[in-house]
Amino acid sequence: MIDNGAITTHTANSIGTIEFYHPKGNSLPGKMLRDLAGAVAGMSGNPDANVIVLKSRGEGAFCAGASFDELVAINNYKEGKQFFMGFALVLNAMRKCPKLIIVRVQGKTVGGGVGLAAAGDYAVAHTSASVKLSELALSIGPFVVGPAIERRMGVSAFSSLAIDASSWRSASWAESKGLFSSICETRAQMDTEVQKLAEQLSTYSPDAMKELKQMLWKDTDDWDLLLEERAEISGRLVLSEATKEFITSFRSS
Repeated sequence: MIDNGAITTHTANSIGTIEFYHPKGNSLPGKMLRDLAGAVAGMSGNPDANVIVLKSRGEGAFCAGASFDELVAINNYKEGKQFFMGFALVLNAMRKCPKLIIVRVQGKTVGGGVGLAAAGDYAVAHTSASVKLSELALSIGPFVVGPAIERRMGVSAFSSLAIDASSWRSASWAESKGLFSSICETRAQMDTEVQKLAEQLSTYSPDAMKELKQMLWKDTDDWDLLLEERAEISGRLVLSEATKEFITSFRSS
């Protein structure tokens, strides 16, 4: 049902589009994470798509990150690991996809949403697309998305985001650190840039783009195991009373 979120896909003119939506700030519950990973994997093997655009619906937040409703309901380590493995599955699907992925970031993005932007191969953002890694404030930490963000932005920028978990960083800051490839003043300009780049890439050699992607993602072959290990850390820490108290307080504020 749409109230529980949705993943939609379509292809046209050799461009594959994946859109996710959730009424709570385009947050990502566990089922949506797995559906999103499946959509990326499906588009990876779709011969009608030479390039992929990943986007979320609306003009508000790009992605509010993990679903607080699910986080607060986690009662044991197994449930915790399973939830965070959803992010691992999405990031690994994006990493393994042989096609270049353009991420459209139209607004604020938190936690796992920053990971999605980082796992894309090219991110076009609106000037309102400030970013934050709030996980440490939840007594967890950005463990699963960390490798993707560190790869994209470097250790220094990643550590700044991870440690200062309560502050927003502007889109221009994110662009200067390499998270965003470009930023646009209006959403119309952003959509035009995304479409123009997608159309250009759709005409390029799929084999050449596949080779380029493999080069860009070198030294990440261990991520299947690495991200699972990170999900285990998050799955353990999310059980703390501090995490549940923070989420409960946040939701009631």
